[in-house]
Amino acid sequence: MVGVDDVINKLSTVIDPDLNKDIVSMGMIKDLDLNSGNLKFTLELTTPACPFNEQIEEDVRKAIDELDGINNLDLNVTAKVMEGRSLDADEFMKGVKNIVAVASGKGGVGKSTVALNLALALSKTGAKVGLLDADIYGPSIPLMLGMKGTEMDVAMDQEKRKLVPPEYEGIKVVSFGFFAEQEHQAAIYRGPIISGIVKQFLVDTLWTDLDYLIVDLPPGTGDIPLTLAQTIPITGILVVTTPQEVASSVASKAIGMFDKLNVPMLGVVENMSYFECSKCNEKHHIFGKGGAEEISEKHNMPLLGAIPLNSGIMEGSELGKPVMITQPDSPSAEAFTVAAKNIAAQCSIQARKVQEEMQAETTPTTS
Repeated sequence: MVGVDDVINKLSTVIDPDLNKDIVSMGMIKDLDLNSGNLKFTLELTTPACPFNEQIEEDVRKAIDELDGINNLDLNVTAKVMEGRSLDADEFMKGVKNIVAVASGKGGVGKSTVALNLALALSKTGAKVGLLDADIYGPSIPLMLGMKGTEMDVAMDQEKRKLVPPEYEGIKVVSFGFFAEQEHQAAIYRGPIISGIVKQFLVDTLWTDLDYLIVDLPPGTGDIPLTLAQTIPITGILVVTTPQEVASSVASKAIGMFDKLNVPMLGVVENMSYFECSKCNEKHHIFGKGGAEEISEKHNMPLLGAIPLNSGIMEGSELGKPVMITQPDSPSAEAFTVAAKNIAAQCSIQARKVQEEMQAETTPTTS
């Protein structure tokens, strides 16, 4: 007669494709109960945005089907996002499990558009998401969301003395653009002041109960990326580029800076990757081809997504209507969803590394 040990041993053959670990050793099987051939347990996935969630669930059901003596399976599937930040993360922003900084070597590659739509795509999977517009000199997120500066009622928690971020379509948002006296007012500040503003937005905001905080960095390798990398333990950097060599070569320099700061690199997303003609159904590589692939190979980092060139993305950004909201079934929205799931998978991989580091520190060594 089949027993609990038989079930556990069988489930141990199911491997998470991202983490390359079996689901039992990963602690993904919860509340297992076996009674007279009736099996009940919870499969707790590492993130609701994992691209392999359906595959893992299917593999679990197949594994149980191979066991003799199981008459009925009551399987509850949930997800709990893993903590992907470094060992000293508890000192800062305890309510945030993963901080993903979106960077680029140069401007004009659509980095803010990518950051915004990735945040919305992650939120649509069921994850709890925040978005910080850290481009103090050129905050564009308020325009893209239709959340114009002086119209925003940004609240303060007087007891905790922290900023309460407003919400848009389920994501918590903070931007310097909310605080500008005029919509087109320039931020004329020197480096130390800019760094201080970024620190305040990070530490003095109630970023509570977030699975992912997406930080839209300004282009380049200036004060703000340095402040983020050196102040707050983050999960990793996502690099946005276009297929052009001029963009990919500058992006490589930004990657070099983060490498020197020992910040994990999650991968690269290629924006404006191609244009698909609706009449001929062919892909046209208007800005060239292979920029992100070159970065991926050169820096040994995964290519996480390719976003097509689409006038709807541009128009939506200018009108405050992101494509993930207005055209959720479009090829562009699908591309953002694929990229978001791949990013979530990379965060889980990084979280596994953090767990292994913690285990290594707590395991006594023998001489």
